[in-house]
Amino acid sequence: QVQLVESGGGLVRPGGSLRLSCAASGSSFSANVAGWYRQAPGNEREWVASISRRGFFNYAESVKGRFTLSRDTDKNMVYLQMNSLKPEDTAVYYCYLDTSDQYGRYWGKGTLVTVSS
Repeated sequence: QVQLVESGGGLVRPGGSLRLSCAASGSSFSANVAGWYRQAPGNEREWVASISRRGFFNYAESVKGRFTLSRDTDKNMVYLQMNSLKPEDTAVYYCYLDTSDQYGRYWGKGTLVTVSS
């Protein structure tokens, strides 16, 4: 059974930084596409960033240049380093992992990021 657990959310002032972590069990980040989505209050869930099996990164335009996704294959974790945070980055951030099993995409339960002064 695949499980994803996010951590690292919290309250940060505009311009500040946070690093989100996502730990996986039951499957490997290095063998699948993985990344992050976010959902702000009243909004639909939106894609933020992803990494392919071969290590290619993609970012939403709204976070490009500010957010950096990374992967630690030894620890089977992915991270989202978020810099220059803005109030509009406030959302619940979800880690995801795409697999080839019958369930396809797995989600974590999310971690809340609040950017406010």
